[in-house]
Amino acid sequence: MVKNAIPIAEKVAYEWEIIIVDDGSSDNTLKKAYKLAKIHKNIRVVAHIPNRGYGAALREGFENAKYKYIVFTDGDNQFNFTEVLKFIDKIEDADIVIGYREKRRDHPFRHLLMALLKIWDLFFFGFYFRDIDCGFKMFKKESLKKIMPFKSEGAMITSEILARAKKAKLKIGQVKVSHYSRKFGDQSGGNIRVVVRAIRESFILWKDINYGRA
Repeated sequence: MVKNAIPIAEKVAYEWEIIIVDDGSSDNTLKKAYKLAKIHKNIRVVAHIPNRGYGAALREGFENAKYKYIVFTDGDNQFNFTEVLKFIDKIEDADIVIGYREKRRDHPFRHLLMALLKIWDLFFFGFYFRDIDCGFKMFKKESLKKIMPFKSEGAMITSEILARAKKAKLKIGQVKVSHYSRKFGDQSGGNIRVVVRAIRESFILWKDINYGRA
């Protein structure tokens, strides 16, 4: 996935970087990431040992990013990074551009969780988007700074981003993206511990949004 992203980055930007965040992987991912970083000067690696969660990985990427625009995508190769051009077309007129999957290629249980998340976020945080947890989003760095730092360590990070963006009255655009079936690794988004952690973090976020910092 990273190798495919490099020529696209070279095409769309004079200056660019790819930050690979390894969140405590148990295979050879980290070793391969460091190997890529040795070959390509524009690649940096951030590693968590042990695993901390999806939210912690995104936070680490955001905090280490140095350029005017920040785009993130999951490392499981379920997105086509050439479609970053769609985000670039919209980002000048928005603070954040979020993808929505044209046809989600996930287990039916993940579809159910997404439907429940939409209802949950509408009830607790008052926003509705077509695809809240799509792992393909783009930000203006100056806009992202207005809603950082984030607190979610787990899957609730995407809801936190959007809840804080709504609170800050940021403009959010949406673009349709392709989604592909996962060929390698295991998905953890439907894991019961991940779901319970997300519910706990959502209550913390609601309290923070309404009674803590904005």
